[in-house]
Amino acid sequence: MKVLQPKGWAPPRGYANGVAASGTMVFVAGQIGWNEQSHFDSDDLLAQARQALLNVRAVLAEAGARPEHIVRMTWYVIDKRDYLARGREIGAVYREVIGHYGVAMTAVEVNALMEDRAQVEIEVTAVVPG
Repeated sequence: MKVLQPKGWAPPRGYANGVAASGTMVFVAGQIGWNEQSHFDSDDLLAQARQALLNVRAVLAEAGARPEHIVRMTWYVIDKRDYLARGREIGAVYREVIGHYGVAMTAVEVNALMEDRAQVEIEVTAVVPG
């Protein structure tokens, strides 16, 4: 995997501008912050972000992939202000569960998610090296 950083650009904080990789592609559908039985243990954004990332990690494992194989991640949040205000906490949870920031990342505020209690949904593309 190679992080793409155009010359002269200020380095981004918490993500990569782009990533190049080759190997087996793994696509993880949007994961929300509920547990294995499809129940929410919390309505808190941070708790749901942790659980959604754990869910991503579990799906990756089914393909023999690990967090370091993630090349792209999209976050859908229903409250931009809460997400931005808790950025440091979310970053700490991200490092705890995923471990690295060499990922092309997008975050988008949405009006709602399909599950009413969901605060965040995270989808991922990973590439397992050949």
